[in-house]
Amino acid sequence: MKSSTIPSLRVKPELRQAAENVLRNGETLSNFMEESLRAGIQHRRAQQEFIARGLASRDEARRTGEYFTAENVFNELNGILTQAEGKIGK
Repeated sequence: MKSSTIPSLRVKPELRQAAENVLRNGETLSNFMEESLRAGIQHRRAQQEFIARGLASRDEARRTGEYFTAENVFNELNGILTQAEGKIGK
């Protein structure tokens, strides 16, 4: 598939300098911008999926009338964390 270009991006000189200052050895500004765009897209997709799961959970709770307190959720998550930490320590 042919590649295409993204429209030029006008930024203040300070922002360009900041971006150039964090480039890795051998990395170009274009590489950095492409990587940043990919990361931004992935972040937005993850946000959308998170919101969709939350809305589906809300709808399921309304449908079934089954709700959980924050304390119960916290305790369950804490138990999962404790169990995972125990596996790491072994």
